[in-house]
This record gives sequence, C-alpha cells and structure tokens, in this order.
Amino acid sequence: MPLEPTGILKSFKEFALKGNIVDLAVAVVVGGAFSKIVTSLVSDIVMPMVNPLIPGGDWREATVGQGIKIGSFAGTLVDFTVVALVLFFVISAIARLKRNRDENSPPAISEKPSSEENLARALDRLNSYLEKKLP
Repeated sequence: MPLEPTGILKSFKEFALKGNIVDLAVAVVVGGAFSKIVTSLVSDIVMPMVNPLIPGGDWREATVGQGIKIGSFAGTLVDFTVVALVLFFVISAIARLKRNRDENSPPAISEKPSSEENLARALDRLNSYLEKKLP
C-alpha cells in the first residue's frame, strides 16, 4: 500500500511540480551557466584588449585604501552590463518574432456573440415583430 502525501508534503509536492517552478529552476541553471560565459568573455577577451590602454595594468585588481576592491566591483558592473545587453537583445528578438507570428495568424473567431451583439439582434427582432403587428 503506497503512502499518500498528506498535509505539508502534499502542499510541497503541488508547489514543486507546478510548471512555473520547474521553468524557474531551469532558468536559474541556464542563467548561472550564461553568467560564467559572460564573465569569461569579459575577462579573457575584452579586458586583455582594454588593459593596455589603462595605466597601471589590470584594473580589476585596483584597490582603494585597505582592501576596498574597487576594480573587482567595476568588473562586476561590466559583467552585469554585458548580461543585461545580451538579455535585452534576446528578449527583443523573441518579442519581434512573436509580434510577426501574431500579425500573420488569422484573427480569432469568437464562438459566443458579445452582450452588445445579443442585444442588437434582440432589438432587431423586436422591431421587426412590432412592424408586422402594428398597422
């Protein structure tokens, strides 16, 4: 006889198996991997080209006072900016594709008439009935 989840376990199972939670988990994993790619892009490709232009060499190692790593913070800001730009371009492309798909699809056919349409038809029928009955 299998044990049925009850109480908290049942609630947790319903919560954990919702589509949104699974989608969120996938997004977090993909986002973590994407963050590593962006960090590598900035530190291994972009910064070697920028560092010779900056006096003092690697600006990610710059500090202010005793151990305040201003360079590390600035590097994180650069990483964030690159991630935000890439996400902006990806989301814009998806929105553009969706908009094009929506423009090319036929308009949805409404199965049920609206209240206004029902009232208009009822008034038309009433008018035609009254015109036949009144001399």
